[in-house]
Amino acid sequence: MGADMSMPKGANVAVATAALRVELGWRTEPGTPDADASALLLAAGKVRSDGDFVFYNQPAHPSGAVRHEGKRTTGGRVTDALVADLARVEGAVERIVVAASADGGTFGQVPGLYIEVTDAASGQVVARFDSPGATVETAFVLGEFYRRQGGWKFRAVGQGYDSGLEGLATDFGITVDEPQRAAPPATPAPAPVSPPAAPTPAPPPAAATVPPPPAAPPASTARPAPAAQPVRLSKVTLTKAAPSVSLAKQGGSSGIMRVNLNWQVRKQFPSRIGRWGGGPNLDLDLGALYELADGRKGVVQALGNAFGSLHRPPYIHLDGDDRTGATASGENLSVNLDHTRDFRRVLVFVTIYEGARSFADLHATVTLQPQYGAPVEFSLDECTVPSPVCALALITNTGGDLVVQREARYLVPERGVSPQRTMDQAYGWGMNWTPGRK
Repeated sequence: MGADMSMPKGANVAVATAALRVELGWRTEPGTPDADASALLLAAGKVRSDGDFVFYNQPAHPSGAVRHEGKRTTGGRVTDALVADLARVEGAVERIVVAASADGGTFGQVPGLYIEVTDAASGQVVARFDSPGATVETAFVLGEFYRRQGGWKFRAVGQGYDSGLEGLATDFGITVDEPQRAAPPATPAPAPVSPPAAPTPAPPPAAATVPPPPAAPPASTARPAPAAQPVRLSKVTLTKAAPSVSLAKQGGSSGIMRVNLNWQVRKQFPSRIGRWGGGPNLDLDLGALYELADGRKGVVQALGNAFGSLHRPPYIHLDGDDRTGATASGENLSVNLDHTRDFRRVLVFVTIYEGARSFADLHATVTLQPQYGAPVEFSLDECTVPSPVCALALITNTGGDLVVQREARYLVPERGVSPQRTMDQAYGWGMNWTPGRK
């Protein structure tokens, strides 16, 4: 099926029993609500457990058959994607329903909504459905995969709901928990640093001189993890107008919090990419400056193999080094929220290690996913200065609660000053830095 051919409502097509990418897409215009893709794995028309619901708060099915990849914005269009590996679907699962939910409006306000299924290996489009005539709906079943005579088919459905993701999920047997939340006061950001008038050659990256952690972890102060809860549909999107949130008020006060950076290089402007932006070899590094309650300071980053530790100071660990940003996982840090009392502040940042001089023409999304709370997400603004380092989020211990502040702040190093030292100076960390490699 060509990319320009759309199935009529109710039509079906055979699909390969293989890994398929399922893309929900729409045009973004002023006032357009956000939208989210989700999937429900059904046996006899219902989920077998809440684990059969795959969405932004629960991004992977236990079997590995379906996972949520997340959003990307390119050229005025937003996509949210799932991957379904039909060969791994358990025998009891008869259907996989693919749904969309609107956040902050109705689908009548979402222009150009479609669902497209492609072969994950070749990129060939195998099915597409452009949803017609949306008005007051806040959720849609756009399509479904179903078993037929030993194989799989995809059907264009287009069934709307005016009860949102909660109504759709409960219809299929999901138990939903939606706690009441209050917005915390914003935490003031540090004063910005004035950039130089023109770009200067980037100095070599730097590694911090950090005292080694203790040989053995101290006595545990961890609190027991809470019991399993119903599925939470809540999420928090930080913006310039609402830049901060309390983790405790979102239920994220214990367990492991995953901090993810996922990016995509915009290809439409090769002249700008050649000048400032990045090509296919762009290598970004996620890191964190930390200050503990006992006064110790340091950095977690790939440079100098300073990967940190989850169960001893600094209670922060860099999971890996993604050199492309093209994978679903991106770059990840993990933070042990059982040691909230041991943190004073944490600054999550990203630097360009190689492949570009600046973040120009880069689209990136930051997601903080507490183990037991609502995810916190935000997008980076477009970079308009020759910046190789960006402060992403400042996490501050405020009265025993960790408050996340969206920074999305591009910094421009002075001549001879490393990106890491520039970040340190902007936020007053006061550390010593030496050249480092990874």
